[in-house]
Amino acid sequence: MSGAHRPRRSVLYMPGSNARALEKAQTLAADALVIDLEDAVAVEAKELAREQACAAVRDRRFGKREVIVRVNSLDSPWGLDDVRAVSDAAPDAILVPKIDDPQSLKRFEALMNDHGAGPDVAVWAMMETARAILNAQQIAATAVEPGSRLTAWVVGTHDLAKDLKCAIKPGREALLTSLSLCVVAARAYGIAIIDSIYTGIKDRTGFMEECEQGAAMGFDGKTLIHPSQIDPCNRIFAPSKNDIAWARKVIAAFELPENRNKGAIQLDGKMVERLHAEQAERLVAIADTIAELAAAE
Repeated sequence: MSGAHRPRRSVLYMPGSNARALEKAQTLAADALVIDLEDAVAVEAKELAREQACAAVRDRRFGKREVIVRVNSLDSPWGLDDVRAVSDAAPDAILVPKIDDPQSLKRFEALMNDHGAGPDVAVWAMMETARAILNAQQIAATAVEPGSRLTAWVVGTHDLAKDLKCAIKPGREALLTSLSLCVVAARAYGIAIIDSIYTGIKDRTGFMEECEQGAAMGFDGKTLIHPSQIDPCNRIFAPSKNDIAWARKVIAAFELPENRNKGAIQLDGKMVERLHAEQAERLVAIADTIAELAAAE
């Protein structure tokens, strides 16, 4: 499945220490699963979480869902052992926390290489510090360097808010500059970007409003902390039926012999440019992949 067209609408965190959650995840409609060895795992359960996470990854239990393992920081007592074990287990990606600059990302990738991570194991990076936001362009630029594994960012607004000494309120006004800078840098270098968690599990209205805000800002999807958040998240971040129908119409129009060499055409009273056809092709590819994943369940 092409990474560029892979839907990442819903990215569900699960504690690696919770065997029951790992079992349940096999039946959930999340596009991607993050098996967490970091924040969601108590100190006394770190080694158990690592063992269970790696076993689940090796067993390929999760069907077509994208599987990512979030390791502990390299500055923690567990980080190096996490990298060694998870690289060998070979998930779709490893999510690394507290990336502040290009050097810290390259250090992590070098450790993956040293511990035998296959070329198909990608890196996702947490953008969750003030320094990361200031260095967003430089971090993103590493994605186009030879040998880079970086394919996605996850924004961590709660750690970021702590670093900025600001409050997370409805609308996230204090964080909008940071969120927008991340989206711009990610798009400039072809990186997928996933919005942060929403902690109000029972606040369905607030959750949906934040999903709609993230989708409007250009995020690919949202990280989740509870299965009840999956369905509304999938709906909001998926292309609508009207959008898909229009996209197919644009593609068909540009494929007509008389339009194939044109940079712009008129369609239903609107001017449509070649760039809109390219956007339409991406949207249809994502919609088709979503349909394929749903049919496989």
